[in-house]
Amino acid sequence: MITVATWNVLHRIHAENWGEDVVTHWPDESKRVAAIAGRVAELPAEVVALQEVSGDQLAAIRATTSRTVHAMRYRRVPRPRKMASQLKDDTEFLVLLVDGPSRVVDELQFHDDWGKGGLAVRADGLTVVATHVSWWEPKRAGQLAKLRDLATAPAVLMGDFNADSDTVLADLGEGFRSAEIPSGATTQGEQAIDHVIVRDATATDARVLDNEGLSDHHPVLATISWTPETARDPGR
Repeated sequence: MITVATWNVLHRIHAENWGEDVVTHWPDESKRVAAIAGRVAELPAEVVALQEVSGDQLAAIRATTSRTVHAMRYRRVPRPRKMASQLKDDTEFLVLLVDGPSRVVDELQFHDDWGKGGLAVRADGLTVVATHVSWWEPKRAGQLAKLRDLATAPAVLMGDFNADSDTVLADLGEGFRSAEIPSGATTQGEQAIDHVIVRDATATDARVLDNEGLSDHHPVLATISWTPETARDPGR
């Protein structure tokens, strides 16, 4: 049994391009980067999935975490449209932090959106997949089909899906279940689009944490249980 967390930490360039409140609340990105790294280090989870991680943010996380850091760099580099970037490294990453032995088994960048994808690691007989899925429905369905193949059971699939859990589960197909977020809770604005989804495992005690004004998304935590001795390790 482990606790997992997922959080879209909001790449600075995306925040500026879309006029997010974070830009006003945190005019100095270096201070926000440090605050996010500290918050991530304190999350009460053995596995943490992060989306929209800038190069600066990744460096800060590496410097402050005791967990193993797995990072996949996207082919797309965000481009500022309104102001010059404050970042030293504008690149964007999908990240998994794991407390204990783990190994990367697959990386997937979606060919129809080079700024979205999936990163899978194997840890203690469980496949853990971090993902960020496109908001546009024609892209999302195909991306979820690819993630279905990536999530070798038993698995936990978590991230920013840009859709409600019923929509995501319908596209993933049979065998997947979502951790039930408390009634009325939202993870981004008025939406609940960040999910923890399991395959041949159980997800309980889901909760949404305060983002402390650091991102437009909130961290989501859940407890995952499975049977390691019956897990199938593909050995990829």
